[in-house]
Amino acid sequence: MAAQSPLSALLALLTSSVQTLESAYAKQGLSYPSLDAPFAPSPLDTDAELNNIARLAVASAAQIIATIRGPLETIQETSTGAYGAAALSLIVDTHVANIIKEAGDDDQGVHISEIAAKAQVPADSLGRLLRYLSTRHIFREVKPDTFANNRVSSTLIKKHTLDEIKAKPTIEYEGSTAAAFVGHTTDEGLQGAAAISSWVKSLHKNYATPFNVGNHVDTDIFHWFETQEYRARRFHIAATGSATDRFPPTIFTGGYDWASLPKDSIVVDVGASMGSVTLTLIKEFPHLKYILQDLEKVVKYDAPKYWEAQMPSALTDGRVTFQAIDFFEAQPVKNAAVYFMRAIIHDWPDEKAKQIMKVVRDAAGPNSKLVVFDAIMPYACEYTGPFAEAVAPIKAPYPLLANLGLGLGGFVTLVDIQMLNLLNGKERTVGEFIELGKQSGWKLESVKPGMMASIVYSAA
Repeated sequence: MAAQSPLSALLALLTSSVQTLESAYAKQGLSYPSLDAPFAPSPLDTDAELNNIARLAVASAAQIIATIRGPLETIQETSTGAYGAAALSLIVDTHVANIIKEAGDDDQGVHISEIAAKAQVPADSLGRLLRYLSTRHIFREVKPDTFANNRVSSTLIKKHTLDEIKAKPTIEYEGSTAAAFVGHTTDEGLQGAAAISSWVKSLHKNYATPFNVGNHVDTDIFHWFETQEYRARRFHIAATGSATDRFPPTIFTGGYDWASLPKDSIVVDVGASMGSVTLTLIKEFPHLKYILQDLEKVVKYDAPKYWEAQMPSALTDGRVTFQAIDFFEAQPVKNAAVYFMRAIIHDWPDEKAKQIMKVVRDAAGPNSKLVVFDAIMPYACEYTGPFAEAVAPIKAPYPLLANLGLGLGGFVTLVDIQMLNLLNGKERTVGEFIELGKQSGWKLESVKPGMMASIVYSAA
């Protein structure tokens, strides 16, 4: 019997994945969500097994397209990707998804002349951009020049109405993660992306990142945000909301054996921001004491307000305290049971990341642990080295890429280039995490896989 062709194998994977997804929804008395209908949360959205099946379906479908579509068409679509970003930038900036929603008819849609009048932009240009997006399944063109939201575009609807935003512009992105993400990545992010090629070729040796080149900024993005209130608010909503949406609390509660720590053990949240991860942990492990560390402004004003609103009792009983630090310079807490960092190391190039980890190691005791919550960069090919089971937690069936392509590796590689652009940071392979530990006095002890892995170090 002849071996199954790659294309036939991909089709079989896609078919079986779709059947599994539809069966799971049918058992709950549900139909699989329609692309034409606005997004509505489902109780199955957070089912880990179904999410893995969906990743197989996405990986298979994407590889089928890459196999069947002419290679020149793939190159053309990829190289003109900036047009999609530009279209989304205008759509979000002019509240198009809200305009359509507030017109009140998802089936009939809204004519481009009405949308453009409320968006205050030319109808011809806006209509062409909406058709570009609709062709790529973002929005629907339900009749000629008449557009409606769909499952994808509805995520761009801002929580507040147009009248509310007009009356108080500072609330524009509150509760609107997807819109904030688009705003950030297609504004300062897109400016930097345009400079990646020239920066990599070292044509801008005096600039630390492509972001600096594209936005004509001398300081790093975090200090720049201190002078950019609107952009800073948008960025923090995008970053915090994306983390909440994509990374369930079990990543943090199950990433380390917190329950085994003795009562009143000290846990240090390094670079805590508001302390959202600590809030997740303290609800499950109230027997521990937590120290939240960040820049002075954050721990003096922002974080206390957050905790007063979320869990004031943790402040009054001393289970949570705040500390201003520069994590490049010193770690004032000595011999803590656990120091942990969430999405910190990926912000920095190797030398800076090594410095952050060494500062913690100098303060740590012989039994202290360092837990790094960060993504593990999966190879697109097979990997058989240390912690291989964590690098590829989902075994890729033939003929899928080892990292499942767009089913899994797409997100990590996307964030990796975002880190390159904005910060000269990176998403690291497991080998690079091992090496960072060696150079900063830590030994990589275990890796728990996931969209954000739990990387546990012990003192070397």
